[in-house]
Amino acid sequence: MTERDRDEMGRARNARPRDAYGRPLPHDAEGEERVPDDYTAAPEEALAEAQRLLDADRPFHAHEVLEAAWKAAPESERELWKGLAQLAVGFTHVRRGNAQGAQSLLRRAGDRITSYDPAPYGIAAQALARHAYTLADHIERGGVGSITDADLTPRLVRPAP
Repeated sequence: MTERDRDEMGRARNARPRDAYGRPLPHDAEGEERVPDDYTAAPEEALAEAQRLLDADRPFHAHEVLEAAWKAAPESERELWKGLAQLAVGFTHVRRGNAQGAQSLLRRAGDRITSYDPAPYGIAAQALARHAYTLADHIERGGVGSITDADLTPRLVRPAP
């Protein structure tokens, strides 16, 4: 058995390459570029990068950006960022064909996001929460095949007036 790759603090890292939906590939495969473990960005930058990744059909990578923002956020915003990260993971489960995982994550995302009204940074919290619940309901009735590409690229930020 090979020893796990660890960072300088001794925490396990997963150095395996990943596909666009975050699935591990063989060690010698060429995977998608990953979000660095030490990624940091201002909230507006993180939202723009996550949107870019969602628009490029890379929800797993958008989740990594949003997770980094969640971990760096002030306590009062953590549930919002956690919900946004879960939304992206829900999209990842849709792409992987995992209906149960998608429904669960989308509903949890909606539950976390909906309490932010208004949300900071122009985040479209109410629209995103409704979208998460609607997608979960569609999946429950018609499976992940009932979800369109457009369903997986909602606008994270409200349009400017």
